[in-house]
Amino acid sequence: MKAVILSGGKGTRLAPYTMILPKPLVPIGHKPILDIIVRQLCYYGFTDITLTLGYLSELIQAYFSNVNDIHPNIEIKYIKESKPLGTAGSIGLLKEKINTSFLVMNGDILTSLNYMEFYKYHCEKKSIFTIQIMCK
Repeated sequence: MKAVILSGGKGTRLAPYTMILPKPLVPIGHKPILDIIVRQLCYYGFTDITLTLGYLSELIQAYFSNVNDIHPNIEIKYIKESKPLGTAGSIGLLKEKINTSFLVMNGDILTSLNYMEFYKYHCEKKSIFTIQIMCK
């Protein structure tokens, strides 16, 4: 199954940390946020992952250069914005690359959402798109 993680923002509200790291690589405990998200996706069966990149993209690509250490069957692809396209603007870059249902998520948000159940729900309803909002 396919997932797209939006990972291109500058994370200006987390400065000075994001002056040297892209926000998805800011650690939570001992692992970057994006590492935790990728591991969660793998746990739920998503092994075809595309990261949309922008700011400090080379650091994210370097971090995942040995992605098989996380999961042996995972494939991570990268789409780089040539200029900032906004929160979800990079999804437009996927038009020619993905022709099936896929999960889209932010690369800086941790959640306890069961990605598989959410994806199944979307597919069962045959929706154009499905949005998950969690309030606590």
